[in-house]
Amino acid sequence: MFYDLNVSYTANHVELQRTLAFLAELGYNVIALSHTINGKLPADLTSPIPSPIPFSTSKTLRLLTRCTLHLSDPSQNHRLSSLAANYTLLAIRPTSEKTLQQACISLSPIDLISLDCSIRYPFYFRQKTLSAAVERGVRIEICYGVGILGTGEQRRNLISNATQLVRATRGRGVVISSEAGRALACRGPWDMVNMAAGWGLGRERGVEALGREARGVVVAAEMRKSSYRGVVDVVFGGEKPQVEKEAGDKGKGKGKMVQDGKRKAEDEVPEKDVEKPLSKTQMRKRAKRARMEKAEEIHTEAGEGLGKSLQPHADDLKDQG
Repeated sequence: MFYDLNVSYTANHVELQRTLAFLAELGYNVIALSHTINGKLPADLTSPIPSPIPFSTSKTLRLLTRCTLHLSDPSQNHRLSSLAANYTLLAIRPTSEKTLQQACISLSPIDLISLDCSIRYPFYFRQKTLSAAVERGVRIEICYGVGILGTGEQRRNLISNATQLVRATRGRGVVISSEAGRALACRGPWDMVNMAAGWGLGRERGVEALGREARGVVVAAEMRKSSYRGVVDVVFGGEKPQVEKEAGDKGKGKGKMVQDGKRKAEDEVPEKDVEKPLSKTQMRKRAKRARMEKAEEIHTEAGEGLGKSLQPHADDLKDQG
């Protein structure tokens, strides 16, 4: 499965429908519609992206919602938890080195750090800072759409920034997205794998940037909202159904089950009425006793028959004497 976690949401549903249909034809399976917030957070944090989308899409396409917050002030993060609750994904776009360090080291809860690769930054991307974000589960996003449709300077900045990010992260924890506002800015997954090779990202890492790494972002975001502390997700507790005793004659002889699956004492069968199975030793003793009794019967019958046959001879001897 291939993911594009940054497709700009627009109120022009005709253009948006065309973009989603083109992405589905290119082979993408999961797409996140992004809403961008600049400056301070508004009072109403509700997502403007309708759910479900009021037009038909491909059956193979799964749509998510995302909010991209431009962070220029380090003290602007006091309502991030409320903002993250209204979207599937929350991405931070830092505009300075100070906000980038804060997003990588301590800012929570966020899923992505999305850098605008079409501009030139007045600082270098440090390996220690970006590695801290990757280690705590936050991924670094590279967006190519603006660089493709932009000016020559924006293309140069895209190549320069993407190369620095790949070098600083060593290819780990990188996610590639389009940030496309229309279909012309979209590229196929394998085209992006080849393009990322020019940035220094290996083929395997490029496939992971569009697949496994992006999937990890979605799964972690869903686990954080539906599980206990983002670690344990209880789907089914294994509870046994409680069988109640029916009224009338139908309920006679049927035990009432309790929560732990044990029968009540009033419905238990007395042990003295239950015949226990015989062991092998007991079976052998019973068989030996039966053979001995049968042999005694045969011996007794044989003795009685011999006595009856000798009785006439004894009578003849008496008469002769």
